[in-house]
Amino acid sequence: MSRNSFISMAVIRRLPRYYRYLKEMHDSGIKTISSRELADCMELTASQVRQDFNCFGDFGQQGCGYDVESLTASITNILGLDEGYRVVIMGAGRLGRSLIENFGFSSRGYNLIAAFDSDPEKCGEYLGVPILHTDKISEFFASEPRADIGILAVPVDKARTGADYLSRCGVKAIWNITKAELPLAEANGILVENLHISDSLMTLSYRLTELENRLYGG
Repeated sequence: MSRNSFISMAVIRRLPRYYRYLKEMHDSGIKTISSRELADCMELTASQVRQDFNCFGDFGQQGCGYDVESLTASITNILGLDEGYRVVIMGAGRLGRSLIENFGFSSRGYNLIAAFDSDPEKCGEYLGVPILHTDKISEFFASEPRADIGILAVPVDKARTGADYLSRCGVKAIWNITKAELPLAEANGILVENLHISDSLMTLSYRLTELENRLYGG
């Protein structure tokens, strides 16, 4: 599959939304979709949809739309969801446990293999994967292939330590869902994606304020 040498982050961040809508369509039995129909779902223009897909190659035929199954499979491949990336979670508190129990890693194409925590009281359980003490990292990976992605779900004051532990797991990328901001590229080459749920709420707050100002003046 050919792709442009440079793809903007805006396009990359739209890919999971494309995937989500297309997966829902595929599961509903929809066979084809036009760029206009997909644009309406995404609140984009049809031209923008076509430009986004052109970053990764040729999809669909003019006048015929996109084959939903084929396009879903292509975006699955682009996003790496067919790679079976191995995932570990650092932090088995409420947030970490909620992810283990509710996120549905396998249904999204990820292979969750273990969770680690420094609190002995949280260790020893099995929630579909073992909850192990951080002291057991070396022992665990002595008989297991290294993880690809580490999820950081520790208290904010433990974020740097948790990231160091994930580095010991051999991860190539960290999904940071703590309140701490980690550098986007660690010195050792680990990729970092920082997620701050509060940012989304504050964005919504801004939009609400703008709406009220337009409606009622401000």
